[in-house]
Amino acid sequence: MPFGTEETHDDYGGPDGHDTYPGQSLQFRSVDRGRCAMSLVAGIDSSTQSCKVVIRDADTGQLVREGRALHQDGTEIDPSNWWQALQEAAAAAGGLDDVKAISVGAQQHGMVTLDAAGEVVRPALLWNDTRSAAAATRLVAEHGGPEAWAEGVGSVPVASFTVTKLAWLAEHEPEAAGRTEAVCLPHDWLTWRLGAAATSTARLEALTTDRGDASGTGYFSPASGEYRRDLLIAALGHDARLPRVLGPTESAGQSAVAGLSTDAVLGAGTGDNMAAALGVGALPGDVIVSIGTSGVVSAISDVPASDPTGIVAGFADATGRYLPLICTLNAARVLDACARLLQVSHEELAKLALSAPAGADGLVLVPYLEGERTPNRPGASGAVHGLRLNTSTPAHLARAAVEGLLCGLADGLDALVATGAQVRRVLLVGGGARSEAVCRIAPAVLGYPVVVPPAGEYVADGAARQAAWALAQARGVAAAAPPEWPLEGSRTYQADPTPAVRERYAEVRDLTES
Repeated sequence: MPFGTEETHDDYGGPDGHDTYPGQSLQFRSVDRGRCAMSLVAGIDSSTQSCKVVIRDADTGQLVREGRALHQDGTEIDPSNWWQALQEAAAAAGGLDDVKAISVGAQQHGMVTLDAAGEVVRPALLWNDTRSAAAATRLVAEHGGPEAWAEGVGSVPVASFTVTKLAWLAEHEPEAAGRTEAVCLPHDWLTWRLGAAATSTARLEALTTDRGDASGTGYFSPASGEYRRDLLIAALGHDARLPRVLGPTESAGQSAVAGLSTDAVLGAGTGDNMAAALGVGALPGDVIVSIGTSGVVSAISDVPASDPTGIVAGFADATGRYLPLICTLNAARVLDACARLLQVSHEELAKLALSAPAGADGLVLVPYLEGERTPNRPGASGAVHGLRLNTSTPAHLARAAVEGLLCGLADGLDALVATGAQVRRVLLVGGGARSEAVCRIAPAVLGYPVVVPPAGEYVADGAARQAAWALAQARGVAAAAPPEWPLEGSRTYQADPTPAVRERYAEVRDLTES
């Protein structure tokens, strides 16, 4: 499940809503900040399409240098490709030899299977591989139904979850399933390769993970902090070694890769959504709304979430709290489609939207342009309601597109609140946050102040922040929270709520064909 970040091309919705600079294989940017006087930490974002490495000052969070490299395309991939890209990205960032701590944030859910010798059994199935959809339906039905899964592991698994991919493996590739001695996630595997797997005495028992990433497997309970091995066995057909779950400040050991990094503290690492929450400095009461190709709404919460409808995934975060999350299929590309339809640029689309009245005089765009996941309507299409002579203008349609996009995200925000999440403000990120219309209309539709942080590599930045936290712990400095790194340049938007916009949207939302 990707985290949407800033896009750098003309459209606001990129190839997967998570990766930036999709046309570039490598980038090196260096900021001379007197590196010899600093303790440096590295954050790694191994996402669906690429690997990004940022190197920051552990104390201040100042960016020192960064690099990136592309991954191969596809919904299944040999993990060695991630390792190769990590090394290329590290080289592009000027190397890791002077870095004191490293943490990895990576795409959630990916199924990495290892044999008794620690070798990869088959290419990893990624979060966006949907071949396990039927297995997901069967698992949920055969093991207590949605309520039991939500209560047991915080989420009702769908095809993206690791447990469903293991069930597919057992059914369709039983020989590979039988050879599987250990199961881990992308960030677990990369952390292991950086440390224990690089030594001649490597053992599968050295595999580690964190509760944030583990909470996306479908066989780990965020509430209890324990694995549900009965569900693992039900899916895979036999038990297997699972990574040891580390606490937020625990170390996975030290790096041990000659020519890349040695003796650096390895942080626990985490999933991409959890790392991004660290990257933007989210605290309890903060809701992160990411508008990339997909829309992601997540909240830092002190209580675990359990939603039997399956709308909310009850994840854990990387700090010891919880990260309930919903995902929508339609986000920034709604703006892309409207701009294309009106034959205007995104800047012109924003001006048009802001020139129309709130509510667009009753014109509503239900933006299910690619079906929808929240609510679960995979066969739905988009629809326009309230088209009259007075609303048949580019400005009205532009306004309806922005409001329809935000209403869909507001529905997700309501679902988070229903599971116990508290809301103080919204942190708006992703390519869609570049739209002035989205930024100015969002607080009115969502009903909360909206803060837009400066553009950044939030996943990699969050991993770096976790690395700095682990480094302090390794040096004997106990800290209950990660270091405070200021996000300079954030913009705050406030507006009077416009509940009539959401009420009108709700009137027609369920009329949409599915």
